[in-house]
Amino acid sequence: MSRGVIQPSQQKLAEKLTILNDRGIGMLTRVYNIKKACGDPKAKPSYLVDKNLESAVKFIVRKFPAVETRNNNHFYFLSSIHREKSEILKNLALYYFTFVDVMEFKDHVCELLNTIDACQVFFDITVNFDLTKNYLDLVVTYTTLMTILSRIEERKAIIGLYNYAHEMTHGASDREYPRLGQMIVDYENPLKKLMEEFVPHGKSLSDALISLQMVYPRRNLSADQWRNAQLLSLISAPSTMLNPAQSDTMPCEYLSLDAMEKWIVFGFILCHAVLNSDAAALSLWKLALQSSTCLCLFRDEVFHIHKAAEDLFVNIRGYNKRINDIRECKEQALGSMHRERRKFLRSALKELATVLADQPGLLGPKALFVFMALSFARDEIIWLLRHADNIQKKSTDDFIDKHIAELIFYMEELRAHVRKYGPVMQRYYVQYLSGFDAVVLNELVQNLSVCPEDESIIMSSFVNTMTSLSVKQVEDGEVFDFRGMRLDWFRLQAYTSVSKASLGIADHKELGKMMNTIIFHTKMVDSLVEMLVETSDLSIFCFYSRAFEKMFQQCLELPSQSRHSICFPLLCTHFMSCTHELCPEEVNTHTQTHILSLCNMFLDEMAKQARNLITDICTEQCTLSDQLLPKHCAKTISQAVNKKSKKATGKKGEPEREKPGVESMRKNRLLVTNLDKLHTALSELCFSINYVPNLAVWEHTFTPREYLTSHLEIRFTKSIVGMTMYNQATQEIAKPSELLTSVRAYMTVLQSIENYVTIDITRVFNNVLLQQTQHLDSHGEPTITSLYTNWYLETLLRQVSNGHIAYFPAMKAFVNLPTENELTFNAEEYSDISEMRSLSELLGPYGMKFLSESLMWHISSQVAELKKLVVENMEVLTQMRTSFDKPEHMAALFKKLTSVDSVLKRMTIIGVILSFRSLAQEALRDVRDTHTVNLQYVLSLSPHVAMNVYELSSAAGLPCEIDPALVVALSSQKTCVCAENISPEEEYKIACLLMVFVAVSLPTLASNVMSQYSPAIEGHCNNIHCLAKAINQIAAALFTIHKGSIEDRLKEFLALASSSLLKIGQETDKMTTRNRESVYLLLDMESPFLTMDLLESCFPYVLLRNAYHAVYKQSISANA
Repeated sequence: MSRGVIQPSQQKLAEKLTILNDRGIGMLTRVYNIKKACGDPKAKPSYLVDKNLESAVKFIVRKFPAVETRNNNHFYFLSSIHREKSEILKNLALYYFTFVDVMEFKDHVCELLNTIDACQVFFDITVNFDLTKNYLDLVVTYTTLMTILSRIEERKAIIGLYNYAHEMTHGASDREYPRLGQMIVDYENPLKKLMEEFVPHGKSLSDALISLQMVYPRRNLSADQWRNAQLLSLISAPSTMLNPAQSDTMPCEYLSLDAMEKWIVFGFILCHAVLNSDAAALSLWKLALQSSTCLCLFRDEVFHIHKAAEDLFVNIRGYNKRINDIRECKEQALGSMHRERRKFLRSALKELATVLADQPGLLGPKALFVFMALSFARDEIIWLLRHADNIQKKSTDDFIDKHIAELIFYMEELRAHVRKYGPVMQRYYVQYLSGFDAVVLNELVQNLSVCPEDESIIMSSFVNTMTSLSVKQVEDGEVFDFRGMRLDWFRLQAYTSVSKASLGIADHKELGKMMNTIIFHTKMVDSLVEMLVETSDLSIFCFYSRAFEKMFQQCLELPSQSRHSICFPLLCTHFMSCTHELCPEEVNTHTQTHILSLCNMFLDEMAKQARNLITDICTEQCTLSDQLLPKHCAKTISQAVNKKSKKATGKKGEPEREKPGVESMRKNRLLVTNLDKLHTALSELCFSINYVPNLAVWEHTFTPREYLTSHLEIRFTKSIVGMTMYNQATQEIAKPSELLTSVRAYMTVLQSIENYVTIDITRVFNNVLLQQTQHLDSHGEPTITSLYTNWYLETLLRQVSNGHIAYFPAMKAFVNLPTENELTFNAEEYSDISEMRSLSELLGPYGMKFLSESLMWHISSQVAELKKLVVENMEVLTQMRTSFDKPEHMAALFKKLTSVDSVLKRMTIIGVILSFRSLAQEALRDVRDTHTVNLQYVLSLSPHVAMNVYELSSAAGLPCEIDPALVVALSSQKTCVCAENISPEEEYKIACLLMVFVAVSLPTLASNVMSQYSPAIEGHCNNIHCLAKAINQIAAALFTIHKGSIEDRLKEFLALASSSLLKIGQETDKMTTRNRESVYLLLDMESPFLTMDLLESCFPYVLLRNAYHAVYKQSISANA
């Protein structure tokens, strides 16, 4: 095989270009990170800021690159380095050897560029696309690398410090130091040095650049030209909708405009002489200068084109015209053209995404349109990002785009379509490759006049590979891999582009264009993800955090754009492609953390915004629900009555109050209310939150809906507590019925959220409402259970104890009594049956259980005090217990008793608390019956003998003979007493004497003016009618604990009480007996343990009947 002096296959141009380009990006990443580290005081190497090394560092930089360790005059400066030399070597090695790697990379690039010149390689982007693109990429990467290297201000200090430490350790400089130091000095002004360096490469570089004259101007058109050409439109020509999108320059159609501008700007700066001799080159140069004012070097490092070019050309003789061109182009480089392009692309991409969503089969023939659209949009977004952050704006509107999120969103939609319908595209292009491309390529190969053996083998393998493809492979899920084929074509381009090639691609351009098309088709089969990265990667946003966050905030602030806000978290999924394997520390350190925090922040802000909108809607709905409360109807009824009476008198009535529901009557559909605006904004934002179920960012999965759920739970919790309107200072609180109405209105709104977002709102309700039934929520904050429990105990029941409120059995409510100081609340409005039912609905069984336990704790404290009083009077009570049939002796003993009024008052308080609990239990039972119809039947089957059955029944609101909560409370008290070394027998005796104390104290109530029985309320204004409940429940609980006979102890109580009460019938003092009949009625108590026969034997029922007659008669006369 003869190939002359230089054999192209031996030069391995394709392989070298591929490897060096990849390594160049890796070196850029490492050098960029060094620059950023040196610019950050926290990340900068400590030796550069160490005060002890400051003089040494200044000396090294001043003398760089010379090394003067053996000069005694300089020992003072370098002694500090000697002490730290080992640590310096260890910590600066990574920096130093990165610079060495840059130098080696430079050597390899220069060698390859010389080889390419020697081979006189033919470059044409429209023919040998891969070869030309990789060549231009290498030139730009090399230029960029040397430019960024020159921007590291500490480079001399780092290199010099490392070398001095090396020499002090090993006795000689590092072997790479002389060349490295010279390179740093030579590239102080990198572009000037590179201009000199590229003089011999001018021919190759200018040829490659001038080949862009057929591509770049076509890409750099105005929005009006795009619009007139119906660019990217699938529906502009319906008849050709199914025809495959074709072009002679397929890979050039989606080539990055940003990349081409870098090629042109840097390329013509390096070979600037051609600008004076070639009109096409000058035209490209001017067009690029008019398009941008700054270029991206790497990530957020930019290159200000006009200033840099002018500074370079100003020192070259005869370049005044070029300098004038630069200044003219700078004036024309405005952002209006790019603004109009973005505006066009928004509508074009929206149309494209909508059509493809409806007809995904068009992704096959129109795949080129998709990648062109992605590339065009990507270029405009990156242009805006770069210029908005780096240019002093002349026109702010050109550099602030509040609709940029919409464009990014449509890009994400197209990307999603490509990923979702990848098999559709595979199926189409597998058939295309085997049925059309293979045939056409075979004909082209057959018609070649000269085809050397190596080239023939490669092209035959292309045809065979394509011919062997079938749709069945797609259906079977086979993994395709055409990377070998694409690399062979790259090699073939290199073989056929050298000057002495037997088969010159310059003479067979049709072959090159056809192969470029085939390569695009293979990428549609096996490299869709790589194509998406190539055409739509926006990972550069990772390095413009401030601008990124500002765009996101602008998006949320504009209601019409909030539906596109999900594009910002989706962009975070791009950031994984911005790292490089040569800089692995980026993956595991700050970059990963930064990206994850960004994604988290975006989703959190979106959820917060949605939560705030939902809260506003809930507030509006609660206001509307409040208008329907019964308390508002009185005014309407009053107006109606007054209107009727005023009509009769002929007087003009007052204006009618608007009725609830008027806000829903629309006379004009253009009238938009605040609620309409809120719903619109919410639906837009929820669309965004619901757009993707989850997204993966660097091995972390984010679920947008969970953010919303979490925020709704927190806000719902705070809102429920807030709606109680509890004021600790004034002890004001919302009525339970009003709170329940507001909560239901709130829940109705939250349930409607399921129409916008696929979330389980029931889970939110369960989590929040169940927490509200506990004393504290999961964050340790008070709940409505604790607030209402505290209010009823400390406010309502305390006022009952103070005599300002009485329990009216007839009304089953607590009612305010007329007093000098009026209360700030109406007790009836908080304790009637409807309010108690509402309270039960809000607190649920768990909350009502907590309320009961709190009530029982208060009762147990009262019982503890009663026991103390019993202990004080134990001797007297013991005698009275056995002397109830000796009236004179009983009278004498009674006079010895102390704290009789206190006993009755405390028992009355216990009775009041138990009456309140009875109301709460009845309300709980009513609420339970509406929710669990069958539970009543199940509970009725349980025998009421075991305490656990009582606990179950009590939790369900059923009345129990023995109150389990009271038993538990008093049992815990008994445990405390046992700790004080009081025997169980002594405790039992105290319990028995407590009943004796209460029984013998009852007659004193007759002298109290407030003990008058009122038939209207079926009770007494001083609440002594609650004594019966207190006696029954306390006796049942105490003697259950002490395992005594409840019936026997109550019989004893009845005997003592009846004996004591019968004695006051014989009293003659009217003051002592004025409410005797009212007190008699206390014995008419319902007890599950006593019978009427037993009562009759102790206290004749005729006395009770007469007592009822007397109090009713007295009531009638009083009313008269």
